[in-house]
Amino acid sequence: MSLKGTFAIALGALALLGATLSASTASAAFGLRPGTVDATVFDEDGETFSQAGGHPATVGTTFKLNTMLSPVPDEAENGLQVSFESPLRNATVKAPAGFVGNPTATPRCTMAEFLSTDTLESSGGIRFPHCRASMQIGIAVTDLNYFDFTHKRWHSAIFNLVPKDGEPALFAFSVAGVPTFVVPSIRSEGDYGIDFNVVDIDRTLPVTGNEFTLWGVPTSPAHDMERVEEPELLNVCDGESGKDDQRKPPCPSDAPPKAFLTNPVDCTHGPYVLRNEVRAWGGQSDATEFVTHDNEGNPIGVTRCDRVPFEPQISSLLTTDSTETPTGLDFELTMPSAGLENPEGLAQSYIKDAVVTLPEGVTLNPSAGEGLGVCSKADFAREQFDTAPGAGCPNSSKIGNVDIESPLLEPGEEVDGALYIATPDDGTTTEAQAENPFDRLLALYLVAKVPERGVIVKVAGRVEPDPRTGQLETTFEDLPQLPFSSFKLHFREGGRAPLVSAPSCGQHITEAELFPRSDPANPVHLSAPTLITKGVGGGACPTGGLPPFRPSLRAGSVNNAAGSFTPFDVFLSRTDAEQEITHFSIKLPPGITGKLAGVPFCRNGAIALAKSREFPGGGREEQRSPSCPATSEIGRTLVGAGVGSVLTYVPGKVYLAGRYHGDPLSIVAVTAGVVGPFDIGTVVVREALEINPETGEVFIDATGSDPIPHIVDGVTTHIRDLRTYVDRPQFTLNPTDCKRTSTASTVLGSGLDFASAADDNPITVTSPFQAADCAALPFEPKLSLRLLGGTDRGSHPAFKATLKMHGIGEAAIRRAQVTLPHSEFLENAHIKTICTRVQFKAGAGNGASCPPGSVYGHARAVTPLLGEALEGPVFLRSSEHQLPDLVAALHTSGGIDFDLIGRVDSVKGGGIRNTFEAAPDAPVSSFTLTMQGGKKGLLVNSTDLCKGTHRAEVNFDAHNGKVQDTRPALRVACAGDERKRAKRRNAR
Repeated sequence: MSLKGTFAIALGALALLGATLSASTASAAFGLRPGTVDATVFDEDGETFSQAGGHPATVGTTFKLNTMLSPVPDEAENGLQVSFESPLRNATVKAPAGFVGNPTATPRCTMAEFLSTDTLESSGGIRFPHCRASMQIGIAVTDLNYFDFTHKRWHSAIFNLVPKDGEPALFAFSVAGVPTFVVPSIRSEGDYGIDFNVVDIDRTLPVTGNEFTLWGVPTSPAHDMERVEEPELLNVCDGESGKDDQRKPPCPSDAPPKAFLTNPVDCTHGPYVLRNEVRAWGGQSDATEFVTHDNEGNPIGVTRCDRVPFEPQISSLLTTDSTETPTGLDFELTMPSAGLENPEGLAQSYIKDAVVTLPEGVTLNPSAGEGLGVCSKADFAREQFDTAPGAGCPNSSKIGNVDIESPLLEPGEEVDGALYIATPDDGTTTEAQAENPFDRLLALYLVAKVPERGVIVKVAGRVEPDPRTGQLETTFEDLPQLPFSSFKLHFREGGRAPLVSAPSCGQHITEAELFPRSDPANPVHLSAPTLITKGVGGGACPTGGLPPFRPSLRAGSVNNAAGSFTPFDVFLSRTDAEQEITHFSIKLPPGITGKLAGVPFCRNGAIALAKSREFPGGGREEQRSPSCPATSEIGRTLVGAGVGSVLTYVPGKVYLAGRYHGDPLSIVAVTAGVVGPFDIGTVVVREALEINPETGEVFIDATGSDPIPHIVDGVTTHIRDLRTYVDRPQFTLNPTDCKRTSTASTVLGSGLDFASAADDNPITVTSPFQAADCAALPFEPKLSLRLLGGTDRGSHPAFKATLKMHGIGEAAIRRAQVTLPHSEFLENAHIKTICTRVQFKAGAGNGASCPPGSVYGHARAVTPLLGEALEGPVFLRSSEHQLPDLVAALHTSGGIDFDLIGRVDSVKGGGIRNTFEAAPDAPVSSFTLTMQGGKKGLLVNSTDLCKGTHRAEVNFDAHNGKVQDTRPALRVACAGDERKRAKRRNAR
């Protein structure tokens, strides 16, 4: 036959073959054949194996494709060849979570050994891997359909290979001499189950199905007769290459028996669901889910979880042995791993949830917030096994290191990781889990990696500080079902360590509640002690567990020039060795006053708005839009929080406000609680201002004020110093008295019970104060006296005294005495009703409860410090002297009260004298005292007032030591005076 004829016959046969195969597959697309996808878990007797945490003898999966592969002509240099349309490229079996394989259970074959193949005549020229029998972990049976319509089932040994970088393990088998690789991977973004991925199958292999069987204990003698490649052709017994008589079964392994496969430990899932996915080289894909089944085809899962051991142990040590010190923490959780490798044993249960509670007294360190970054959800999502440091979670958000040892890794291999601060919750956002998965102020991200094995573990945890004590509880839920033998966590140390040690010496206990997946309803409770044996800085331990309390106070004017405006600063501080500050009161030096005129109050509605922002995220909202108007701002605060040598300082603003808890004025400190990435909300502390109605001294009244928050949302503030700067221009005024005085403060410490105010410990501290250059101040009071009404002897005229002064810049009157001339006597008969001291203090405390009949006059004082005058009735009030006191009860509509108390007596010869022994060191522009006449008149004329000039004696003593003595005439309205005035008017 000619070559041409032979070629024509070949073409015709090929066309017929192509037509036949195409016709057979035209009705079925690429995909998995229904009913052929299956999985089995058997013991050595071929029975279903379902023991939780146990090691099955075999685990197998099966699939078949529903299409035949069609030959397609392909022109090549050497003539007509055949390729295949859409052959299988990848096949994946997704194992259930908790099912693990230990790649260290057998020796590993190198890639060079696997590819360095033997060719035996009995194999028909097929090449087989040169791997030892001890490296075999199972058998793959591959269905191959060829163009001659023959069906071939190829038996291949599955070997455990040394993985490449980025691979957790690597398995391989040879199909008809063609290397085929299985690359397991861990579903790090899901349930941490294992995917078995057969990747990049050679497109020349006409694969239509596969049975994949792994051995639970690969080195078990039970598999000695199975260590074969192609039946009757070749096995993988260790021996001399190329010699069939040395490579026949049985083929024992020379490696010690070690478990390779381990069942899950969670019995709550019922039948375990697997997933099979296939993809062709042409891009077509298919997938299906299926369950494990027994020999009768019934779905099964794991059982007898009650037999699964769970024996964790913990240790927890602070990195310091001193009280109230920045500290790291070394926490270790260990799990026995012998049962994972022992073929006859059971693996330990995985931990489902872990709740770790640090010792009471160990709290968060505010110092850690300064300069701390955060890991956002996007940053966390970017973390992959090969992500460079900082390319996912920023390095600035790292607060600790993680080291994990696992029996699945080779000796010396460890899982290295870090603990990061997650972006805190922002209460101003409405989207759930917008910042972190828990919508909490404090959340953590744990990232652990083995880059060489392509493994990453990412877990989020929430931190719940006790709102009463600040004790910290950390919870991690739904932890990965991956075995480990040791988990070590080290919190960073140093001045910005995230924790603060307890304030007392002794043993402090870390508690852990660990929930096993095998029985989550019965957690294991563990505890670990850590010792604190020294006080702060290595000193002595606090006696009786109660730290001392000796706070310090520094206060004073920036410019101490007498009578001038100046900023006034108060600096209250304590050491780490002392109790926390819970309350304080302050008495300002006498004469330190504030110019309230022109300063509007921060109204109650605005203060309520600030308080409404006491939630995470509210601090930044306050920064963006302050609640109180800027016009009411009188100063600022700076709060130093933390322990050790490095503090975090948080600024705030101080506003003037109105009545609070019975006091006429108050100041409101509004602090946006933003420390680094943390926003604990707006902190509002309102302090009542009490003004002594007799001396004018100003107090911050602790009984009417808010406590200093030492725990906010469970975060212990550890306030070390409080700085208040009253620096509004032209607001704070120095006294005009240069005697040495002081600022005094009563400060309350937290006592033994940190969370209770019942045992707070009060300590009074002072800071010296003295104004300067008082002598330079002028003192020029001008007083005029006038009688109104009858001028005849026996008449009872009204009386009016008017004082004029320069106000600010002039020394204030300390003492004033006015002695009327002998022309005026006291009319004892008109002293009818007198207010008692008890009545005067009752009610509002400003004479409001006095009988109306005890009012004998009216007074009015104008000061540049106030936007309105002080005025009120003048009472006769009982006293310790022979005559009642003359008391001017002055007040403003805003509730500021002042009682000017005059002692009334008579001088030798019958004259009447009034002495104001103590006037406040405050500037006065004018003061007017008007006393009634007639039936209520306390003065009676002893002579005709129009005859002669009658002069009073006036003695003024200034706060700066200067005196002024004058004899002003007692002015009266006489008939001749009126005629003279009329004549002068007519002349004009």
